Amino acid sequence: MNFYFEVAKTLDRLDAKEGSIKGVIATLPEKDRKRTAALVIETLKFKPVLVEVIEKSKLMKEERKLVSRNLVLALVHDLLLARGIQAGDGPIKQAVLRHKTRLHGEFQKIKIKRGANANEQLAQNGDERAALIPRYVRVNTNLGTSEEIIEVFVSRGFTLSDPFSTEKGFSKDLHVPDLLLFHPTTTFQSDDLYASGKIILQDKASCFPALVLSPSATDDSVVIDATAAPGNKTSHLCALMKNKGKLYAFERDKKRFSTLKMMLAKAGCSNVSPINADFLTVDPHDCQFSPVTHILLDPSCSGSGIVNRLDHLLESESENNIANEDRLEKLAAFQLLMIKHAMRFPNVKKIVYSTCSIHATENERVVRDALNSEEATAGTFRLAPQKEVLPTWPRRGYSDELDSSADASSLIRCLPGEDATNGFFVSCFVKLSTRKRKKGIDDEVDELSSRKARKKKKKHKTKLDK
Repeated sequence: MNFYFEVAKTLDRLDAKEGSIKGVIATLPEKDRKRTAALVIETLKFKPVLVEVIEKSKLMKEERKLVSRNLVLALVHDLLLARGIQAGDGPIKQAVLRHKTRLHGEFQKIKIKRGANANEQLAQNGDERAALIPRYVRVNTNLGTSEEIIEVFVSRGFTLSDPFSTEKGFSKDLHVPDLLLFHPTTTFQSDDLYASGKIILQDKASCFPALVLSPSATDDSVVIDATAAPGNKTSHLCALMKNKGKLYAFERDKKRFSTLKMMLAKAGCSNVSPINADFLTVDPHDCQFSPVTHILLDPSCSGSGIVNRLDHLLESESENNIANEDRLEKLAAFQLLMIKHAMRFPNVKKIVYSTCSIHATENERVVRDALNSEEATAGTFRLAPQKEVLPTWPRRGYSDELDSSADASSLIRCLPGEDATNGFFVSCFVKLSTRKRKKGIDDEVDELSSRKARKKKKKHKTKLDK
């Protein structure tokens, strides 16, 4: 019965919104993680049906020993949908079994009512937009080349063609170098290329931040990834830097930090220094970090743009696709704090801020507030022009949320179901150099002088005409 108690405890944590399904499962003891995760996910898939069966059978009303709804959900799931309750006899198990006939009867009534011929037809389905997103695979150029990886896939029977036309089709991405597209149903978790770190499973939009930051591949490059775990963006930065220079990867959570270190070791990242600390506690003028010129910020967000994940199972009908505005405002305040802190680093030249959110509250409005902050004014930060921020990407920011249309065109947006990616947002702040600042002032002086000259010339011409 201890196994079921662990499942119930995990479901309780998910109800309390302590994290995503994947994140909470990652904290479980490794010994029973796989088995626990399987029952947690399956219970969530059938949760609406199981709740209805339990309520109509009056199980918890008649059995006072059954006080934990999540424990009852897990037990009833295995009774109705698996090989039975896998636990020794005890008062809790017997309390459920006393209602076995009634539980099966209510379950059959629901199947008939919904016209379901199989149990799986009663399960919650994922977001339909997920089927429109290819399986993306980024070649880890620290350990190989795209040409080598493509040869391996071709030798396995894959062909360079439209990945949606056949399950064995794959192609190169048009925007991200070293990114390959496969049919959405293709899996790589047991692939030796994935196990060896030669390929990394990363959504296309998630590749944009590192690509836009684009730090130099030189020995004197100093870069920060402020919220690094699980490490996909960090390893991408490392690959773009060709393992040169210094890349500091911050992660404050201890368990996520362990995942980060494992991921970076697997990816062959030798220029990365993982740091188990909160980026906001770092002194920008610390001699270790003051030379930093490039910073990647991908802080906590609502995750509202992610459609090919399990967390749709956590959304109730009343919550589905409805954002908690108070939560969004709190996230936005934290996100703005991160940007302003990054702007305080004395030598920073470029800051990329990204989210996997579709909400303007976390995206354009945070960028607008950052541009109007004292830190941006003191450091003369502005948004990089579109020509420097993935110029061929068609979807840009929402102009009605910003002070100018030029700012909107500097931003990148991705919408799930429309752009063959998850929902995503990317912005890039750049600091004007001293020379450019001086040039800007000189330009204003020249413009003022020209205006005065034109006015004087016009006045002189008027006198001659008279």
